Amino acid sequence: MGGVDTGAWIHRYAPAPDAPTRLVCLPHAGGSASFFLPVARAMSPETDVLSVQYPGRQDRRLEPCAASVDELARGVVEALAPWLDRPVTLFGHSMGAMVAFEAARLLENAGTVPLGVIASGRRAPSRTRPQHAPVHLRDDQGLMDEIRQLSGTDDRLLADEELLKMILPAIRGDYRVVESYAYRPGPPLTCPVLSLIGDTDPQVTDEEASSWSEHTTGPFTKTVFPGGHFYLNSQAAEVIRVISEHIRTTRAGVAR
Repeated sequence: MGGVDTGAWIHRYAPAPDAPTRLVCLPHAGGSASFFLPVARAMSPETDVLSVQYPGRQDRRLEPCAASVDELARGVVEALAPWLDRPVTLFGHSMGAMVAFEAARLLENAGTVPLGVIASGRRAPSRTRPQHAPVHLRDDQGLMDEIRQLSGTDDRLLADEELLKMILPAIRGDYRVVESYAYRPGPPLTCPVLSLIGDTDPQVTDEEASSWSEHTTGPFTKTVFPGGHFYLNSQAAEVIRVISEHIRTTRAGVAR
């Protein structure tokens, strides 16, 4: 991932140049940087929000999708280099939580400890489930059925064939990335970790979320919201409140 174009990876919808910290938002499979536009607007000017755009979608749709979580994490870390002049918190939803974790590992290995990692809608990296029928190998209809089940995509979008042709390759590529991920044991993070889940999410149980505590020597906390995999759509205001409070708390702890 040499020569990463920072402008391609990082979108800054509500710049907050005087904010003391930055929040780096990493989307779910098939997601894009614009998913976090409401977060950026809600958290500015207290927090400078950087929304990550993976290759293969929207303004990067002509680029090939990444081949692995590790490739995405390396690209994110390289793109973040100019933005590390103040503490960063990594916030990832679903696939984005995996990218956030691996990016945090790379940052800590390079001597930059994130202010925190917020893992949303995803079980701990070391917790696996048997794969009976990988989603990325299904036909287009099977892929759309999976998306509808998780309730993260507007039905009007799924009914538009032209738009579907544009987004399905990215969704399939992202599911391939997720389903090929294999956790490599290593030293735990040292930064705080916050796990966020919906109480009816089929993708992660309460126990699987609690296992994130095994991946850091720092403080671990967990918050459960009403809702499924995309609980954060219906609980947006409360999610933003919890994230803001986490950032304030961790920053205060570093300052002491």
